[in-house]
Amino acid sequence: MNNATDTHDPAAGEFRDRDAALEAALPRQPVQPPRLAWIPIRALGPGHRPRILQHLLALSEHDRYLRFGFLATDEQVARYVDSLDFTRDEVFGVYNRRLQLVAVAHLAYPPEGDAAPVAAEFGGSVSSHLRGRGYGARLFEHAMLHARNRGLDTLFIHALSENTAMLRIARKAGGKVERAGGESDAYVKLPPETLASQVEQLVGDGAAELDYRLKQQARAVRTLLGALDEVRQGVAKSGQAGQG
Repeated sequence: MNNATDTHDPAAGEFRDRDAALEAALPRQPVQPPRLAWIPIRALGPGHRPRILQHLLALSEHDRYLRFGFLATDEQVARYVDSLDFTRDEVFGVYNRRLQLVAVAHLAYPPEGDAAPVAAEFGGSVSSHLRGRGYGARLFEHAMLHARNRGLDTLFIHALSENTAMLRIARKAGGKVERAGGESDAYVKLPPETLASQVEQLVGDGAAELDYRLKQQARAVRTLLGALDEVRQGVAKSGQAGQG
């Protein structure tokens, strides 16, 4: 006697259709993008203003609203970039392999002459297609390290209360969040600087600079290979035209 299921049995087909319908109706968990083990973060200077502006202008309206606390116009974003004080503050960025800025953070230090300069303010943005991969948290950790090595004991975030991603980063770092209506302030206490923290910053900055140089070389190689390919195609077309 053959106990194998008859694939032409109408009842069996009905069960398969029902199971498929039930499976399709089940809520699916969103696929989380992989978090990177290490993200190279490079210091930015005045010469990077155009790239910083390009990154910020590429943010969606909602992301721009969360970053600035209001729906900033292109002109307001440009004025913000022009006003960046690279002498007093620090600005960091993450480049992809095409040397495009995909994440930017601004670490604003207190003005010179403040009686008790103990807190620095953090603000950052990440391109939408890279959300959930740890870029924001890494930028915040990087800012914590640099601020503590400047002798400050607090990192401060002022954000809209609906900017849950930014406030979550602060909480995970041990910060205290104080909400006042539609806005929130987060305070993260920093440990004092040590020789180990200074070495960590030095090594991290050096590794990020090396990563950037390697990406520059890789882009140059890709450009050269593309030019050679165009030359080969041109020679091939010329040969075909001559034979014709």
